[in-house]
Amino acid sequence: MQRQSALEYLRAIPPGSETFRFRGGIFGFGIGRFRKGKEASRDFFRFLLDLLRASGKEFMLFNSAEFIFAFLPVVLVGYFLLGKRSRRYAVAWLVAASLFFYAWWHPGDAPILVASVVFNYVMGLLIAKSRGPWRGRFTALAIATNLTVLAYYKYANFFEHSALSYFGVHLFDNPIRLPIGISFFTFTQIAYLVDSYKRKADEPDFLSYFLFVTYFPHLIAGPILHHAEMMPQFRSGASVRPSRDHINVGVTVFVIGLFKKVVIADSISSYANVVFDSISSGQRPDFFDSWAAAIAYTFQIYFDFSGYCDMAIGISILFNIKLPLNFNSPYKADSLIEFWRRWHMTLSRFLRDYLYIPLGGGRRGKARRYLNLFVTMLLGGLWHGAGFTFILWGAFHGAGLAINHAWREVFPAKPGARTARLPRILSTGSTLLFVIVGWVFFRAASLADAFAVLRGMVFLNGIAVPAFLTKAVPLARKFGVPLLADAPTAFDGNFLTSAIILGAVVLFAPNVAQIMARQRPMLDEMAPVARGSWSANGFWAVAIGVGAAACLVIMAGAQKSQFLYFQF
Repeated sequence: MQRQSALEYLRAIPPGSETFRFRGGIFGFGIGRFRKGKEASRDFFRFLLDLLRASGKEFMLFNSAEFIFAFLPVVLVGYFLLGKRSRRYAVAWLVAASLFFYAWWHPGDAPILVASVVFNYVMGLLIAKSRGPWRGRFTALAIATNLTVLAYYKYANFFEHSALSYFGVHLFDNPIRLPIGISFFTFTQIAYLVDSYKRKADEPDFLSYFLFVTYFPHLIAGPILHHAEMMPQFRSGASVRPSRDHINVGVTVFVIGLFKKVVIADSISSYANVVFDSISSGQRPDFFDSWAAAIAYTFQIYFDFSGYCDMAIGISILFNIKLPLNFNSPYKADSLIEFWRRWHMTLSRFLRDYLYIPLGGGRRGKARRYLNLFVTMLLGGLWHGAGFTFILWGAFHGAGLAINHAWREVFPAKPGARTARLPRILSTGSTLLFVIVGWVFFRAASLADAFAVLRGMVFLNGIAVPAFLTKAVPLARKFGVPLLADAPTAFDGNFLTSAIILGAVVLFAPNVAQIMARQRPMLDEMAPVARGSWSANGFWAVAIGVGAAACLVIMAGAQKSQFLYFQF
């Protein structure tokens, strides 16, 4: 007889059965369709057991029921209960929970993470205690080892494919599987090693260091943390005492991020997917579909990554720990330089401090400065993924940043002006156009697919007229515009309406840092307080409740969707 899953078992319980209510610490939350008495406890623990048995088979995403209704409440309650006894007990609990969270994805990845933490902890101690040339040697050895391991897991398949394509040589018998989050926890530890070398960091306590690296809100997709900004929080006794204000703020920020991911990003993604997926079957997107795909992905990655960053901040503030701001309305940027100060801010900080400046930054003349910018972004593109599309995306942004800096040299801004001789609408529009074109390389499965979309964006694949624009057909034919017989696949009235609404949101609406400016749930952000900013009142309670309900309804009927940055 096939074993009945816990979810199937719960659905079979008669709707009239009394609801079981689990109470723990500062929380009380209801789980429907549990029976009363001993049966209720049996139902509940069978449900949790089934979730545990799914380990390694299902992703425990921030936007999954397993995470929201099982993992997060249990970890949070346990953290505060143990914190009453000892801060160290609470830290140990959080380390164990973070390892469990990581192992849930793929149990075989956990030893790689643990080995990385142990190796870098030991090397950090050696660096801190060394003097003279050995200090630099240990640092170089540690960084080289980290980069070698990262390169093996992340780029071995890329080199295998390249060697097979050009030389007909097999390098590996089986594809190398990429451990989840390896780029993020590797960069976090490289930053720690460099700071140890500079005597800016020294962590003798292994448990605290383990938590610094594995802390689950940031472990899978960032932000990339600095030792100095996190360790004082982990050591604080206040962090293990529950705060009603932080719980209210954390839930609010988490739900906002969940809404961005589940309701917006996953919905708009279909317009991009249908076009990019069709290219592999030999189709060439027309003008409207090419722009629909590029714009849809521009919105998808914005709300997907922004949603993840908000959820990570919201989860962390529940534990009284503030993460650094990682996303600050980048599409409002009026230059590519400003865009990279707003997009994936901790990665930009890492690339600046640990790559661009060591290469010489702008200290060795203008030509060397532009070369350093280009090399930094080229390697930043390669960090995102092993493929020619990511390399070209990085080179595209590297060239754009070099040109942007050169423009400012030739046409310096007037005193008090933000941009160099360009109206704000023009500078913001041109920056956004550049970013949209770049996202085509980022999204495409191959360079051929990317150029197919780009050709369509400049009319080279013809034009298929949407149904709501059929009145313009005679005018188009009058001017000799090549028209296709079929209607566009993705570009329709619904897409156009969605694009206009989302465009207004990303360009004009306040972001979470501004909405929550009075509460400051993230580090080092002095955002201006937005009109209608959050406070613990009835309006916001209803708004967040409605948003959460919408997310849960969609989650109940849709397949779980990974965050885009989880692949890096």
